[in-house]
Amino acid sequence: MWVFPGGRVDAADYCPPGDDYRAARNAAIRETREEAGLELEEDQLAYLSHWVTPEGAKRRYATWFFLAVLEDGQEVVVDGGEIAAHRWVRPAVAFAELADREHPFRLLPPTYVSLVELAECASCGEALARISAREAPHFAPRMVFVTNGICFLYEGDAGYEGLDLEASGPRHRTYMIDDQLEYIREY
Repeated sequence: MWVFPGGRVDAADYCPPGDDYRAARNAAIRETREEAGLELEEDQLAYLSHWVTPEGAKRRYATWFFLAVLEDGQEVVVDGGEIAAHRWVRPAVAFAELADREHPFRLLPPTYVSLVELAECASCGEALARISAREAPHFAPRMVFVTNGICFLYEGDAGYEGLDLEASGPRHRTYMIDDQLEYIREY
């Protein structure tokens, strides 16, 4: 399973107290340093999205995703503890490897949806500018079990409130079937 660096928000990340967003930013900087050996400054971060695990999930948590462009010369440190391996890949490469059932490249919906958005950009600079210029979306998925998988419905999908996959109207969902992902965003 491939994921972005991340981890728990510690009490020390709450500076000032009570500000979950600021604590998430502080945790992102700290966790990226601890897990990948990369030094980030707060002004390098662009707020990509906020996810809350679906009701009914075994573990519930909130996850904030941030985007940063690294300074030249920064290298990821693979320590064999926090990180077993790392790769920099373009979203298109990730999608191709995900589609290859023989390849061990697997993603969860939040990572996949993030890459779908980033794939629309031609460069890291364009992605940073685009993400910084818009309000970060909040995802609170609702799960519907389907044959061989799950459909995650997001706010804005016609079926979100009633968990009705056939409801007419806009679509905002991810299907995860047999380890394959399909993100649909049709308004």
